[in-house]
Amino acid sequence: MNDTQRAGATSPFKIRIEEKTHIGADGTRLTAIRDLSLDLKPESMTVLMGPSGCGKTTLLRVVAGLDDDFTGEIDMPAHSRLGFMFQEPRLLPWRTVRQNIELVAAPGFSGNDLENLAEAVGVAEMLSRYPQELSLGLARRAALARAFSTEPDLLLLDEPFVSLDERTADRLRRLLLDVWSARPTTAVMVTHNPREALLLADQLVLLAPRPTHVVAVETIDMPQAERDTKMIEVLHADLSRRFPANFAEL
Repeated sequence: MNDTQRAGATSPFKIRIEEKTHIGADGTRLTAIRDLSLDLKPESMTVLMGPSGCGKTTLLRVVAGLDDDFTGEIDMPAHSRLGFMFQEPRLLPWRTVRQNIELVAAPGFSGNDLENLAEAVGVAEMLSRYPQELSLGLARRAALARAFSTEPDLLLLDEPFVSLDERTADRLRRLLLDVWSARPTTAVMVTHNPREALLLADQLVLLAPRPTHVVAVETIDMPQAERDTKMIEVLHADLSRRFPANFAEL
């Protein structure tokens, strides 16, 4: 049994999952999550890291309400809007970039708002194009614009830069920070890339292997704009030393 409660407008998002199970390909019941508790600070970036198959994507789907077969509760502010950026752009191929964004845009999101957002993410010249005309990097930019057009109270990002070359991925990470800083929202991101996590996270959550639960929560107080390569390497070395099991597979 699960429950989604509505808290006050200034309350943090609270995630409490006692157990989440599903049926494997061989018919065996697998427990993906057990006794996981996590609070998300308003307008912060929480990054989840853990080994492959530990249940990170499952956790995002539960929080998004795409999977309600779990025991626990998701407590979030009243009338919260969600934005979700998946591993693949998932743009509708029969709609233009503009139409893909308009389809999910929040009420009152104007044409001028759309133009400004498209300019911010670098797809202003692509609004009349169809997804199959875009490179993967441009499609990811369009997906990012679509996610922000919902004007979300909670933005979920499931490895949004996976499979991109490092140069393109780094440009999009910086772009995400720029857009997110201009439109602050509570965000949760999944990644396997520890340096990406250390660049983006206000709160870094280390997860255990399946059934997953929180191993540690590390707060990074330094503003993202001040985290250069040297500082990220220092943070990475420190965390690798303190949590060797969690960083061994990453």
